[in-house]
Amino acid sequence: MDDLKQKYLDGISAAADEAALEDLRLAALGKKGEISLKMRELGQMAPEARQAAGQALNALKDEIDAALRAKKAALGDAALDARLKTEWLDVTLPGRPRRQGTIHPVSQVTEEITAIFADMGFAVAEGPQVESDWHNFDALNIPGHHPARAEMDTFYMHRAEGDNRPPHV
Repeated sequence: MDDLKQKYLDGISAAADEAALEDLRLAALGKKGEISLKMRELGQMAPEARQAAGQALNALKDEIDAALRAKKAALGDAALDARLKTEWLDVTLPGRPRRQGTIHPVSQVTEEITAIFADMGFAVAEGPQVESDWHNFDALNIPGHHPARAEMDTFYMHRAEGDNRPPHV
């Protein structure tokens, strides 16, 4: 058992890559591996010897499995270190610039039309969002009984008590 243990532990420590480790695992612990064959021989042994041999084989199997996992982790760490040395990345570099947005097509057309009319001599005039009754009707000579002045066609804004200005539409 000690010769078998030493053989596989030396092979594991000498393995240079994961393929060699896999070959060693199959040779030792695989379906047709040496330890698996010795486990099959346990059935032919005397009960007293079987117990001691079974414990020794299980301990050997666990030790080889642990050595395989440790070596595989060490090879993975070494491969990662080598990769990090070759693929160095400076995290202090500025990131990629984000694309800025653009003007909405409706706003763009509005600005173009405004520029065209400004070239023809027109000016942009902005006024209040809510107009007074005088500006909407009286200044345009719309009589008081005209249907456009009906409350169902026009929204009137109520004023506070004591405010004598004309109603806003």
